[in-house]
Amino acid sequence: MNQETLALHYGYDKQQFGTMSVPIYQTTAYDFGSAETAANRFALKELGPIYTRLNNPTTDVLEARIAALENGEAAIATASGQAAIFFAIANLAEAGDNILVAKKIYGGATTLLTHTIKRFGITAKVFESDNADDLEALIDDKTKAIFFETLSNPQIAIPNIEKIVAIAQKYNIITVADNTVATPILFQPLNHGIDVSVHSASKYISGQGSAIGGLIVEAKGLNAKLIGNPRYPHFNEPDESYHGLVYADLPFPIFSLRIRLSLIRDIGATIAPFNSWLLIQGLETLSLRVKEHSRNAYKVASFLKSHPKVKKVSYPGLESDPLHVRAKQYFTDAQTSGLLSFEVEDLEFAKHILNSTKIFSVVVNIGDSKSIITHPASTTHQQLSVEELEKAGVKAGLIRLSIGLENADDLIHDLKIALG
Repeated sequence: MNQETLALHYGYDKQQFGTMSVPIYQTTAYDFGSAETAANRFALKELGPIYTRLNNPTTDVLEARIAALENGEAAIATASGQAAIFFAIANLAEAGDNILVAKKIYGGATTLLTHTIKRFGITAKVFESDNADDLEALIDDKTKAIFFETLSNPQIAIPNIEKIVAIAQKYNIITVADNTVATPILFQPLNHGIDVSVHSASKYISGQGSAIGGLIVEAKGLNAKLIGNPRYPHFNEPDESYHGLVYADLPFPIFSLRIRLSLIRDIGATIAPFNSWLLIQGLETLSLRVKEHSRNAYKVASFLKSHPKVKKVSYPGLESDPLHVRAKQYFTDAQTSGLLSFEVEDLEFAKHILNSTKIFSVVVNIGDSKSIITHPASTTHQQLSVEELEKAGVKAGLIRLSIGLENADDLIHDLKIALG
């Protein structure tokens, strides 16, 4: 089936209840019916709901659908996109290990992966994802993951995915890519050799800014990369917290299973069933919305490109953009999503623009049906030092736009007045 059909039907048999809409299983716990069933489910001898911290029938449908849309093996839903990133990395690295993190990523992810996770004994080395020329030299025997964004926020940069994947495969290291901005509609990371895809589902998948959630999808065949790999002994040795369970011995997708049975079990950053249901509604129209977001963004980017007060526009969908060739190489639609950024002279003029728009809302989110304007240096990336901002390409005059589903002419008029 194609993505549009999968998003509407996959993972739910409506014959069970006859409902066209996936039911919300708004429950904490489940009646096993017998002591034997309860014991079998906890021992993984029988599959089924155990406790909503671990799994839930509504969430099961969400996980199945995103895995299908990404052409993956299995998926895990989490409480937020940040939780998804944390679980993906914590599933691979432990105290004494290091991870390689792209310079151009969301500010919250930078803080999590280079500062917060350091307190867990995991250090980060930052690499230049645009060309990945410095990546291989950073690898040692304690390197456990390579993290980057398929379309970076807010720089709107596309990494050299082929080179990153080739280096990771050479050293048998797991790659984790945040595919939030591109979505599975524009780019399927797992089809390009990436091992794990993560999403902040609160963005384009939600579509209306109504639900917080995260998603982790593992590639088909990832078991083969983990089993017997000396970089990842915790998949191949007995888990003392689970009566000596060895994940490598199980006939399941073990990357996702270990997140569920170990990390979500213990840390508990679980998505609510109602949020899972809201995100399922978002998936149903994702392909239509992403295409319209992209069309509108292309028109807005074209306008900004010609404006005398705009120093630079970053939108790979523009034929003049340095990354346009790479966009055509990787993305199904070279107009590349509804996210763009542009630079003006200084901070004061950037603030003036934000305060002057009428249709655009000053909001720190993306992927909403309504258009959003953000000043990253003072909001989403404020926690970064001046040096880190410079390295990440987030300048004082940078403005990020998340283009919504309004008429593009109205959005252009709004910006024209704000720019003066």
